Amino acid sequence: MKLATLTNGTRDGQLVVVSRDLTRCQPVPEIAPTLQAALDDWDALFPKLALISDALNDDGSKGQAFDEAACESPLPRAFQWADGSAYVNHVELVRKARGAELPESFWTDPLMYQGGSDSFIGPRQDVPLGSESWGIDFEGEVAVITGDIPMGASPEKAAEGIRLLMLVNDVSLRGLIPAELAKGFGFFQSKPSSVFSPVAVTPDELGAAWTDGKVHLPLLCTLNGVLFGKAEAGEDMTFSFPEIVAHAARTRPLGAGAIVGSGTVSNKLDGGPGKPVAEGGLGYSCIAEIRMIETIYDGKPSTPFMRFGDTIRIEMKDAEGASIFGAIEQTVVEDKG
Repeated sequence: MKLATLTNGTRDGQLVVVSRDLTRCQPVPEIAPTLQAALDDWDALFPKLALISDALNDDGSKGQAFDEAACESPLPRAFQWADGSAYVNHVELVRKARGAELPESFWTDPLMYQGGSDSFIGPRQDVPLGSESWGIDFEGEVAVITGDIPMGASPEKAAEGIRLLMLVNDVSLRGLIPAELAKGFGFFQSKPSSVFSPVAVTPDELGAAWTDGKVHLPLLCTLNGVLFGKAEAGEDMTFSFPEIVAHAARTRPLGAGAIVGSGTVSNKLDGGPGKPVAEGGLGYSCIAEIRMIETIYDGKPSTPFMRFGDTIRIEMKDAEGASIFGAIEQTVVEDKG
C-alpha cells in the first residue's frame, strides 16, 4: 500500500491512498483524515485502507489524478525524527578526511541524532536558506515510520512495528557543523528542516527488495540534471532498520508516527572509498563524501557545495524502472525573509 498527504490548507494535510503506479489517489476522510490518525489506530484502519488500495490498483477508473507536486511530506510534522548513521563507511570517511581514527564502538553502537520534526519541507518545495557560506548539502537516505515501540524493544520486536518506508533529503549545513559539534551538545542550527518523499509505502510493496530489514535497491541522487549517486541502499548498511529502531527505543518508547532515518547511504569500492558515477563508480548520496575523498587523495576538496539555484532530485526505482516513492525534487533558494 502507498500513502501520501495532499496540501489542503491545514497543518497536517489530507491523507490519500495512492495507486502502485503513482498515477491516481483516493482521499479517505471516512477512514482517517491524516496519516498520523491512521498510524494512531493502525491495526483497525489498515485493512480498510488496504481495500481502497486494492480497488485503485485493480480498476484504473477509480480515484483522482495524483500529483506529486501537490504533496506535503507524508507526515508534514511528526512527534519524533531521529536520524541514525547506519552506513559506517560514511562516518569513517568523515573522520579519515580530518585525520581521525574511527572508534571500534562505531561498528557495534549506532550513531544517532534527534532532528527537528515540527516543520518538514514538502518534496517539491524550494529549500530556503540564509547563506551559501553555510555549506549547503543534501543527504540521500531511507527512513521508516513506526507504530508504538516499547522501551527496550529488541530488534525483532522493533521490526514488527515498522509501518512505512520513505526517502529523505536530510539537508545539512556543513559550514556550521564543526563549531556546533565542538560545543559538545550535538546538531541544531546545522540541520534545518528535512524533506521526505511524496509517498510512503508499506514494506510489502518492496517485495524481495525488503530483506533483513534493509532496502536492496539503488538510491538515485541527481544534482542539476546529472546523476551524482546510485549507491546500493542494501549494501554496506552496518545496522538494519530493526536494529536502529531498537537503538532509538533503548531508554524510552517511540510513539506511533516516529520517523527513524538510515543516515547517508554510502558504499565502499573494493574495500576503499567509492568512485564518482562518471568514473564508473556508484557515486555518492551527499556532496560532503566526494569532498572527503578529494581531500584524502588531493589534499583539498574541489567539488563545491550547493549554491542558490541548484536542484537535487532523490528517487528509488524498482527492478522494472518504476518509481516507488515518487521523487524529492527541490531547488535551494535564498531566504530573503
